[in-house]
Amino acid sequence: MDVNPKKILLVEDDTSMGFLLVEFLESNGFDVKLYKDGLQGLNAFNSYKFDFCILDVMLPGLDGFSIAEKIREKDKEIPVIFLTAKTFKEDKIKGFNLGVDDYVVKPFDEDELLCRIRAIMSRCDPVVQPVYCADEYTIGGFVFDYKNQLLKIKEESKRLTYKENEVLKMLAASKNELVKRDDILNSLWGDNDYFNSRSLDVFIAKLRKYLKADSCINIENVPTVGFVLKDV
Repeated sequence: MDVNPKKILLVEDDTSMGFLLVEFLESNGFDVKLYKDGLQGLNAFNSYKFDFCILDVMLPGLDGFSIAEKIREKDKEIPVIFLTAKTFKEDKIKGFNLGVDDYVVKPFDEDELLCRIRAIMSRCDPVVQPVYCADEYTIGGFVFDYKNQLLKIKEESKRLTYKENEVLKMLAASKNELVKRDDILNSLWGDNDYFNSRSLDVFIAKLRKYLKADSCINIENVPTVGFVLKDV
């Protein structure tokens, strides 16, 4: 298991599709940052280190072709996939001439997209040995094995996704203390906008579900401020 997941820049202005893709890709071991505006996506690329880019073509602010052109000016090697409803041959040729690696037409099958991503990565990326972390936390009757993304209680264990693992680590490292919502969002999503905030709420709900086997544990919501992982 790779504990240093590949980081994907996803620029998609369809909120529902973006959310579903984030959930799907993170459940398959990737770390995904979603932006719904072309300029925001390009700014994120210039501000953070990514291993892969997935770009919608029709975007507010800056279209996918323009983003890809700017990305290629800065980085000739990073893989780029276009997602688009446009099927004209001229658009595909334009994309490939910009140096993109693949062109996926909507609607598409998520498993097929995953196979395309992995195939491109296997061709483009060198093999990197993961750096392991030995962090382990006790949360009530649970043992949280951060290194292996496992949450264990008695004989049962739950494998966490990358983002679930990171959110829980931030809470567990400050158990019984307030962890600010903005700190989690900026650290793990790179932005504290409305969409990412709602995504965080989904992950918190999932973690509450996983932890309900121990009634002494609760993730308390401090409205508009943050969360406290209570272990009493």
